[in-house]
Amino acid sequence: MRWALVKVCLAVTTMVVVAFAVPLGLVIKEMARDRAFSNAEREAAVVVPALSITTDREQVERVVASAGSDDGMAVHLPASDDRAAVDLGRQRAADTDITAVRELGRASTTEVPGGSALLQPVALSFGTVVIEVYVPESEVSNGVATAWAVLAAVGVALVVGSVAVADRLGVRMVQPAQRLVEGARELGEGKLGARVPEEGPNELRLAAAAFNSMADQVVQLLANERELAADLSHRLRTPLTVLRLNAASLGDSPAAEQTRAAVAQLEREVDTIIRTAREAKPQTAAAGPGAGCDAAEVVRERMAFWSALAEDEGRKVRVAGVDRPVRIPVARADLAAALDALLGNVFRHTPEGTAFAVDVHNAEDAVIVLVSDAGPGIPDPEAAMARGRGSGNTGSTGLGLDIVRRLAESTGGDVRVGSSVLGGAEVRIWLQLSGRAPARRGHRGAVRRRRRAGVG
Repeated sequence: MRWALVKVCLAVTTMVVVAFAVPLGLVIKEMARDRAFSNAEREAAVVVPALSITTDREQVERVVASAGSDDGMAVHLPASDDRAAVDLGRQRAADTDITAVRELGRASTTEVPGGSALLQPVALSFGTVVIEVYVPESEVSNGVATAWAVLAAVGVALVVGSVAVADRLGVRMVQPAQRLVEGARELGEGKLGARVPEEGPNELRLAAAAFNSMADQVVQLLANERELAADLSHRLRTPLTVLRLNAASLGDSPAAEQTRAAVAQLEREVDTIIRTAREAKPQTAAAGPGAGCDAAEVVRERMAFWSALAEDEGRKVRVAGVDRPVRIPVARADLAAALDALLGNVFRHTPEGTAFAVDVHNAEDAVIVLVSDAGPGIPDPEAAMARGRGSGNTGSTGLGLDIVRRLAESTGGDVRVGSSVLGGAEVRIWLQLSGRAPARRGHRGAVRRRRRAGVG
C-alpha cells in the first residue's frame, strides 16, 4: 500500500508539473523573443528623427554609430530624381524582402544567417526608407536556458516533495495496518494480552477498536472457561477431601469400607475430569488487560473456608500479610484454585492436628505467597513439581503443584518447594508484578528433599 501511494503521487505530480512547466517554458521563450525584437524596434526608432531631417550619408552614418548599432543596423534609402538608392551599414536581409517591406509599408522580420532581421519601413517625403536591425540568435534566447533550468529544478523539487509527503502518509496508513496484522498474529499464537493502538486513518482506527473489542471478548470467554474449571475443582475436589477425611473415621465395618471405596472411586473420577479439563485448556502467554485481583482478599476468603475443617481436625492456622490489599496480575479464580490445591494437599498428606500457615509478602516488584505446614515434608520435590506425576501410592493426580506452577509462570515468576520454619514443607509462589523473568533467590527458595507421604 505504501509503494502504491508513492507511485500514484509520483505519476500525478509529474503530470501536473509537465502540464504547467511545458507551456510556461514556451511562454518564457516567446517573451524573450518579443523582448529582443522590442529592443530592435527601439533602436530603429532612434534613427527615424534623423532621417526626417536629412538623408546625407555621413550624417546618417553618425546617427547609426551613436545608436551603438553600426554593425547591427542598416539603412536602405530609396532612389530619387537626383540620386540613386543608398544602403548604409551591413545588409543581411535579402533585396526581395526589403523591396516587399517598402511596398507593403509594414514592419516584418526575416531569417538571416546567425539570427533574424527586423525590417522597419519609415515613410518620408522622398519615399519609404527601410531600417534593418539585426537580432542575433543569442539575444533571442537570452535567459531562456536559465529559466528552463529553474523550472526543471522547481518541478523536480515538487515531485520529490510530493513523493516524500506520500511516503509519510503511506507510513501513517501502513504502520497501523502492520500493527493490526501483528496483533492478530500474536492473538492467534495465544498471547491474549495483544492489543492494537487505535491510530491512523478513521477506517483503521475503527478496525483496531473492533480488534481490541474482539480480543477482550476472547479473554473474557477464556477467563469464564478457566473460572468454570476452577469452580469444578473447588466444588468437587474440596468436598471430596472433607468426605474422605470423614469416611476415615467411620471405623472398620464393611459399610465403612464400602463407603471409603466409593469415595476413592469418586475421587479418581473427579481427578480424571479435572485432568482432562486442564489438558484441553488453551495455553496463554499473558493475561489479558484487566486481569488481576486482590491476593489478600482471596487468601482471607479461602482460609475462611478451610478454617472450619481445620478446627474440626484440631489444626492450628496462621494467616499473615492479608490486612491490606495486595494487587497481583492473575485472575481471582486462578489464585483461588492454586490456594485450594495447596491447602487440600496439607489436609490430604499431613496427619490431623498438623499446623499450617499462609503468609503473603508484598515486595516492590513481586508478591510472595508462602504455604507452609508442620508435617513430614516432601521426599522428592522434583517429582512433585513434574506435571502429571503423582507421588506414587497416594492416588494423587500430580496436578496440584502444576496448577500453582502455571499460575506463577504466567506472571514471569516461579514456584519453589523447600522446608518451612514449622518443620514441614513450604511451597513458595513468586508472582512477578513487572512480567520480567525472576531473579535467582536465596536458599529459602531452593528445593529441598524432606520426607512426606505425597503431593497432589
